[in-house]
Amino acid sequence: MLQQPAFGSRLRKLRQARGLSQTALAGDGMSTGYLSRLESGARQPTERAVAYLAERLGLQPADFEEPAGGSLAHALSLVASTGSDDALETLREALAAEAHEAPVLRWQALWQLARQRRVQGDHTGERGYLEDLVRLGDEVGLTELRVRGLTRLARCLRSLGEIPAALDAAVTAHHLARDSALGVEDRSAVLLALVSVEAEAGRMPDARAHADELTVLVEGRSDALWAEAMWTAAAVLLRQGDHTAAQACLEEALERFSSNEDLVLWLRLRLAAGRLHLQKFPPDPEAAERCVTAAEPALAFVGTPGLRQELTALKADLAFLTSRYDDARVLLGELALEEPRMTYRDRVRLDILRHQLRILSGDEGGVQGLRALAEQAQADANIDLAAEIWRILAEALAQSQIQRASTSSAVPGTTLGNPASTQTEDFV
Repeated sequence: MLQQPAFGSRLRKLRQARGLSQTALAGDGMSTGYLSRLESGARQPTERAVAYLAERLGLQPADFEEPAGGSLAHALSLVASTGSDDALETLREALAAEAHEAPVLRWQALWQLARQRRVQGDHTGERGYLEDLVRLGDEVGLTELRVRGLTRLARCLRSLGEIPAALDAAVTAHHLARDSALGVEDRSAVLLALVSVEAEAGRMPDARAHADELTVLVEGRSDALWAEAMWTAAAVLLRQGDHTAAQACLEEALERFSSNEDLVLWLRLRLAAGRLHLQKFPPDPEAAERCVTAAEPALAFVGTPGLRQELTALKADLAFLTSRYDDARVLLGELALEEPRMTYRDRVRLDILRHQLRILSGDEGGVQGLRALAEQAQADANIDLAAEIWRILAEALAQSQIQRASTSSAVPGTTLGNPASTQTEDFV
């Protein structure tokens, strides 16, 4: 049974969330004075009154009951103070029960729930919350909320490999932030998203210009925002072939950014540096190994599935580069047993490595596999990734022809050489 004063408090909150006055809610079927006494807790509600008010508000009578975990504001306080899984579950329940709560409170709840999904590497789950958050931001009409929602959605869509949609969200957020003269944090966050999406889309001149704008914007800082900006600038320089400048940016971030600031970001910077050492020419596997060694202990404190998989994938690439092909296959096998918690690009990298190993073992289906990956990335407008795969495929085909020619000359009738004798740099 609904009891006072909880009923009156909740009734008033639901009425105000709809922007209704007491007179408008009371209508012809109830006096304003009686409604006022209900809201103040002075009168106990009857079933008839509850049914009437529920109909006027478009609710069910059960909606007047306080959620088991408390109000949405209370659930948000729990998340802010503890951040535990139990607190986040309480927040989910409160959000579902408090569908008519103030829009700004619901926006904050969706932001926290989307963040949890992102930390777990569940970008599909994150996307659902972010799409609701963007719609709510438009409803609220606050530019800051609209920009933050679109920025996070752009980064999420990029992680899912949906580049055209990610670019639309990032460009819209950038225009809103610029036209409204938002603060450094919001403008920097938008540029981080925009640069990364432009790079994936193959729009390197735009990405470089916005990366330069970003580094100027965060100059003089040494916090997480600055570290991400340096990482983003390094990624753009790497894709432009300037490995020296890319390494300088990333090494500056590694030296100046403290793990006390953000241990997850500190760990990811080391994983990014390890990958850079494998991608530059010539590769530096020893430096990559040092990054792996530095990153591993941190997993004991922030060992989310996504981060563990990212580190395992880096180890597999390192094993391939150093001709430890069996180790690479074992690591890929471990990843195949888990639900993927990595970005689209990282998942494609794993498929590339699988096909490279197939080619090394004499399976020409690996060539077809690489071609299919490149065509799919191109169809998805992931131009930068498609170009990388086509390059790897061309190198694999050239190496395969060299192997055939060499082996045919040595052993008549043989068409494919010993995979162990292949120089792996030709496949990276």
